[in-house]
Amino acid sequence: MGHFYFTRHGQTVWNVENKICGATDSPLTEKGRQQAKELAQSIMEQGIAIDEILYSPLSRAADTAREISALTGIPARVEPRLMEQCFGKWESTPRDGADFRKEKENFAISFEGGESMLHLCQRIYNLIDDIKKEPEKVYLLVAHNGISRAIHSYFYDMSNEEYASFGIKNCEICRYDWPQ
Repeated sequence: MGHFYFTRHGQTVWNVENKICGATDSPLTEKGRQQAKELAQSIMEQGIAIDEILYSPLSRAADTAREISALTGIPARVEPRLMEQCFGKWESTPRDGADFRKEKENFAISFEGGESMLHLCQRIYNLIDDIKKEPEKVYLLVAHNGISRAIHSYFYDMSNEEYASFGIKNCEICRYDWPQ
């Protein structure tokens, strides 16, 4: 049948500072821009056929997508549903904090002003269901680590702990195939 690709944005200032970004905008570093260019080069060298790039409205993903689009010629457009999960009170706190790690395993809480894992998955699953209706079209989704978890859980069973700890590297590309 069909498939699509997913990548996480390039390195950000807050990635370097070990802070939770969530829905807070943190710009790409120079290394992050270089990672996006290297991913574009890899896509071309491997002959990966992509029809369109959909990207999160946050600048770190938008700038990554624009770099890829500029070098590959693949058209790109914003997809609001790819916005990173809002982690409420946890945004700008250390990524590796024990309290946050534990709280991420509770899927129905909204982190005091944020978005629950369940709500995040609902919007991402709806997006995936929409793009699945066009199996002949191959998309590259450019978004965030939280979005990578939701996408991965659409295709694979995961415990709450596995979901909470799942992640991919900056500008790592993953392929997801529609089930037969």
